[in-house]
Amino acid sequence: MGSTSEAPAGDSAEKKTGEVTMENPSAHAQWKPRVNPWLIAMTVALAAFMEVLDTSIANVALPHIAGNLGASTDEGTWVLTSYLVSNAIVLPLGGWASNLMGRKNFFLLCITIFTVSSFLCAIAPTLPLLLLFRVLQGAGGGGLQPMAQAIMADSFDEKHRGQAFALYGLVAVLAPSIGPSLGGWITDSYSWRWIFYINIPVGILAYVLVTRMVDDPPWIVPNRKHLLNMDYMGLAFLSLAMGGMQIMLDKGEENDWFSSGFIRLFAFVFVFGIVGLVVWELRQKDPLINLKLFKYKNFAICCFLMMLVGGVLNASTVLQPQFLQQLLGYTATNAGMALTAGGLSLVVVMPFAGWATTKFPARNVAATGFVFFAASFWFTTTQLTLDMSFFNASLLRVVQLAPIPFCFISITTAAYVGTPREQSNQVAGLINFVRNIGGSIFIAITGAAVTSRSMHHQALLQEKMSSLYQPYRQVVDGTAGYLDQSFGKHNGAVPAMASVYGELNRQAAMQGYVDVFKMLFWMAVGMILLAFLLNKNKPASGKSDIAMH
Repeated sequence: MGSTSEAPAGDSAEKKTGEVTMENPSAHAQWKPRVNPWLIAMTVALAAFMEVLDTSIANVALPHIAGNLGASTDEGTWVLTSYLVSNAIVLPLGGWASNLMGRKNFFLLCITIFTVSSFLCAIAPTLPLLLLFRVLQGAGGGGLQPMAQAIMADSFDEKHRGQAFALYGLVAVLAPSIGPSLGGWITDSYSWRWIFYINIPVGILAYVLVTRMVDDPPWIVPNRKHLLNMDYMGLAFLSLAMGGMQIMLDKGEENDWFSSGFIRLFAFVFVFGIVGLVVWELRQKDPLINLKLFKYKNFAICCFLMMLVGGVLNASTVLQPQFLQQLLGYTATNAGMALTAGGLSLVVVMPFAGWATTKFPARNVAATGFVFFAASFWFTTTQLTLDMSFFNASLLRVVQLAPIPFCFISITTAAYVGTPREQSNQVAGLINFVRNIGGSIFIAITGAAVTSRSMHHQALLQEKMSSLYQPYRQVVDGTAGYLDQSFGKHNGAVPAMASVYGELNRQAAMQGYVDVFKMLFWMAVGMILLAFLLNKNKPASGKSDIAMH
C-alpha cells in the first residue's frame, strides 16, 4: 500500500479511494504500518506531549508575562484564552485537513507551525504580538492531539489499542500535571520566554521522527478538491461558537456573568454559532464536523463522558494549586510541585490501565475508574484544611489522578467501537475537542462556584461576629490581650477584630473549596451510571457485541 506521498490527487484520488473501499474491501483489515507500532506511538506521543504541556505551562507565568510586557493581570489572561480559542477551532478540522493533504502531511504541518510560533512567542516584544503568535501556536497545536490519537488507532488492531491509548493517556494527563511546576521553575530560575523556547528542540526532533516513521493508511488519500469544497460556513459557525464561549467563560466571573451586557453579547454569539453549526453540518454532504457520528451510541456516550473527565481533571488541576497559593501561602513553584507526585503516579498506573482495557470490557474498566474517582474527591473533602502539610497536598493529587488512566483509556477505546475505521480522524478530533471544551467549561464553573460558596459561608460565619456571642468574644479578647504587647495597652482590640475577620474569610474560602469538591464527587457518581450504558466489547477477541460498521 502506498504512502501519502505516492497517492494521486484530484479525480484519480477519488477513484483510488473507491478501489480501496469497494473493489478490495479487505485492504483495510490487511494494512499494517511498516514500522513497529510502538515506535510510531512514541513518536506521535512526543509531539502531542509538547502541545498538551503548553496548555498549562504558561499558567503560573502569567503575572511575569503581564509585568514584563507592561500589561495588567486581566490582560495577561488573554495569553491563555487566545491559545484555547484557536486550539478549539482547529481540533475538529483534522478529518477535513487529512482528506485535503494526507494525515501525515497535516501532522507535519502542525508540528512546523507550532514550533515556529513557539519561537515567535519567545521573542515577542509586546502583548499584542504575543497574543497573535499564541493564536498561531494554538492553531498548530490543535491538530497534534487528534492526529496523534488517530495515528495510534490505525497503527494498532482493536485488541491492542487499549495499550496504545495508555501511552497517549499518559501524555494527555501527565503533561498538564507537570506543566505548572515546570513553568514555575523555568520562570523563577530563568525567564518566562524559556517556556516557549523549550518547544523548539522537541518540535524539530518530532518532525524528523514523524518524517521517517509514519505513513498514511490506504484509505487516507489526499484530494485537493477538498480545498474548494471546504465547509467554510461550518468553520465560520464553529469559530463564532468557540470564540463566544471562551470569552464568556473567561470573563464571566469578572463581569458578574449575565448581569453584564458584554457577557450576554458573547453568550448570544455562542448560542447562535452552536445552533448554526449543528443545523448547517447536518445538511452537508461533506461536513467539516461529521455530527452523524453521534448516531453511534458508544461514540455519543463516550463524548459526553470524556467531556466530564476532561472537565473534572482540568478543574481539579486549577483548584488545588489555587487553594495552596491563596489560603496556605504557597509560591507558584511550590504549588506546582505539589501536583508533581500525582503526575508521576500516572507513570505507574497507566500501563496497568492499558492492560486492563485489553482484558476486560471497556465499560467495566471505566465504571471501576469512576468509582475510585468519586472516592478520591470525597477523600479530598475530608482532607482540605488550613494546616494541611505539603505531603498531604501531594497525596491528595496522587489519589485524584490514580483513577484517571482507567477512565481515560477505556473511554477512548470504547469511542471507536462500532464506528467506521475511515472516520478515525473525525472520532479522534471530536473526542479531543469535547475534552478540551469540558476543561474550559468546568474551570469557569468551578471557579465561580468557589467564589459563590465562599461568600455563602462568609455570610453564615459573620452572623457569629457579635460581642453577644461568647466564643467570638473570647477569641477577640484573647487575641487583643496578646496584641496589646505590641500595640500598647487597650490598642489591640481593633487589630484583633481584623485578625479574626481575616481568619473567618480563610475558613469561609476553605469551605467553599470543600463544597466544590463535593460537587465533583457527585458528578463522578453520575459517571459510574453512564458507563454502563456503553455497549460491552470483547477485548480478548478484539470484537464487540455490536456490529462493526
